[in-house]
Amino acid sequence: MARTLLVVHHTPSPLTRELLEAVLGGARDPEIIGVDVRSVPALGATVPDVLAADGFVFGTPANFGYMSGALKHFFDTVYYPCLDAVAGKPYGAWVHGNDDTVGAGRAIESIASGWGLDKVYGTVHLTEGGKTARERCYELGGTVAAGLSD
Repeated sequence: MARTLLVVHHTPSPLTRELLEAVLGGARDPEIIGVDVRSVPALGATVPDVLAADGFVFGTPANFGYMSGALKHFFDTVYYPCLDAVAGKPYGAWVHGNDDTVGAGRAIESIASGWGLDKVYGTVHLTEGGKTARERCYELGGTVAAGLSD
């Protein structure tokens, strides 16, 4: 039976969309077997999505030093209903910003810690796009997915 990796993201710009595609590419690497990757925009992700997942990747732009309002809304909506059901599940995250991504990353890590998630890949902080950023996102997606693989 396949395990599910839920990628919850807010990707409003071409660059953040490119980073999402790199995360998904890594998570869907042909060498990773038995993992169903679901990509759901933050404003569409629900409690059943979270409860059905075996692992998570969260992605957001850094807006005014914090995660996007869309990702924050996701966490506000699902946090308490899922509180006792997700502990111990693996996660990773990426944050893209023009200069400061620390606050956004810290906020995601704080919420994940409160949920009891297991950080299996350090938060990827990006202030530029390009090949290196895509490679780091590919590795993020691949690492989290590989941990769920058969």
